[in-house]
Amino acid sequence: MKAIGFKQSLPIIEENSFIEFEIEKSTPSGFDLLVKVLANSVNPVDYKVRESAAKGKILKEPKIIGWDAVGIVEAVGEKTSKFKVGDEVFYAGDITRSGCNTEYQLIDERIVGKKPKNISIAEAAAMPLTSLTAYEALFDRIRISPEKDQGKSILVLAGAGGVGSIAIQLAKKLGNLTVIATASREDSINWCKDLGADFVINHHNNIKEELEKIGHSEVNYILDFANLEGYWDTIAEIIKPQGHIVSITGSKNPLNLNILKNKSVTFSWELMYTRSMHNTEDMDRQHEILNHIANLLDSGTIKSTLSKTLNGFTVANLKEAHRLQESSKSIGKTVIVY
Repeated sequence: MKAIGFKQSLPIIEENSFIEFEIEKSTPSGFDLLVKVLANSVNPVDYKVRESAAKGKILKEPKIIGWDAVGIVEAVGEKTSKFKVGDEVFYAGDITRSGCNTEYQLIDERIVGKKPKNISIAEAAAMPLTSLTAYEALFDRIRISPEKDQGKSILVLAGAGGVGSIAIQLAKKLGNLTVIATASREDSINWCKDLGADFVINHHNNIKEELEKIGHSEVNYILDFANLEGYWDTIAEIIKPQGHIVSITGSKNPLNLNILKNKSVTFSWELMYTRSMHNTEDMDRQHEILNHIANLLDSGTIKSTLSKTLNGFTVANLKEAHRLQESSKSIGKTVIVY
């Protein structure tokens, strides 16, 4: 089967930043499904792994990445029970295993959901990783309840990005929250508003002053999808007492958690891969979340964050998708349809 990967961590403009090659199609066992991939999408994690996994060396075998896919189940392992051959599925995958930049992929059914029926393959492929990340941040980390939290405020840093785009919708539609997003360009501001943000503030300006202008000098919750270390002092200042902060971005340097102490603020990391990476007891929670997301998409409660479609599973298209992600100017998601 055809696959696209890399042996060296090269700038995306280099000829061999991605290479096409052939590998044997695998046979599923245990909880695995063999999925014929129909489309995939690219996230920041893709280019970050590409830039680091083979830095300063040449791999013996090409590394296959990619963590968002839609496909059809072609075969199933002996322990599977959630899907059958012929089912259409979507999933974000497992960072410890080979990715979806292939024609066929093995994937554990416990982190796979049914593909939404009422949207296109491309629209569905845009959703798994960002939906899981946003959903877990809101409902597994903060544990938002629409009853107790109705009307409370949430600040979404990087609202027009892949994760921010779905977080705005989930916070508004499922959490009944007052949603404040950050964006700076006219197109990204309009994108956030179209997704349901109550307010959009400019992250290039002083965040506290921007919040004061809209009558929200402090917020109950903060989702950091931008730059935790860069915003840390500001975040500590604008979070309300007993608030909750969730970040996906990490920090190169130790964070001073003491500045949250007097406000009794909770801080959580969110990593979508945690359940699959550690084979947690609740690993099939992601199966449940994806099915919920599929239902929300089918009912029109939320909409796909697809912004650009590239036709053809080719090296050129994968390079273009990575280039767009690296530009930091892409809105929503870029999808490659096979």
